[in-house]
Amino acid sequence: MKTSLVDILSQHSVWRGGAPAPGPGRTVPTGFAALDRELPGAGWPSGALTEILGQREGVGELQLVLPALAALSASGRRVVWLAPPHLPYAPALAAAGVNLEHLSVVRAPGRRDGLWAAEQVLRGGGCHALLAWFHDIRYAELRRLAVAAEAGQGAFVALFRPAQAAREASPACLRLALEPGPEGLAVRILKRRGALVARPLGIKIERPVHALGGTSFSTPCARGPVARPCPA
Repeated sequence: MKTSLVDILSQHSVWRGGAPAPGPGRTVPTGFAALDRELPGAGWPSGALTEILGQREGVGELQLVLPALAALSASGRRVVWLAPPHLPYAPALAAAGVNLEHLSVVRAPGRRDGLWAAEQVLRGGGCHALLAWFHDIRYAELRRLAVAAEAGQGAFVALFRPAQAAREASPACLRLALEPGPEGLAVRILKRRGALVARPLGIKIERPVHALGGTSFSTPCARGPVARPCPA
């Protein structure tokens, strides 16, 4: 039986050069049309690692993931923040549409504690989005997290790391570098399934006037071995 070229290209195992390759699993829409157009599956990958690299805290990394978090939490999905550098600011998150009843914060005193907690959260299957902050993490440890993400039930996993991590190898299927841009945020796609994007994407983000702590959605907090829900 003859197969047309259109039928071949429609298969998930085949992709056109210069276009995003189809993702292996489900995705979560980012809420930004320009970014969705450039991502395989038109959204954040589930069951795999996404790295978001920034020159500094508060460049717009939280605004980039907030639409996805709002959509997930509004539908009753659990969102976990692991070892954030600042305590999430509940009123701003609620104003952005995040359902605080489905948001939990895990504070880890060290890297090994954070890695252990991340693996437990992912393998437990009760989390649908994990945001984790790691300033110093090795390739073997990233690989363990990637395996845990695959073993879970398709959680969106975003790891926030410093910009210099771009020089290091990573098993993440998606890597983004963030910089301030004329439209609010310039997003460079460093790695994706498929061809790379030559130019940064201009993403328009809202920056609240009153910014507390390191970001507009957080306040400084002391670290400690505490796991508790985000305060209302």
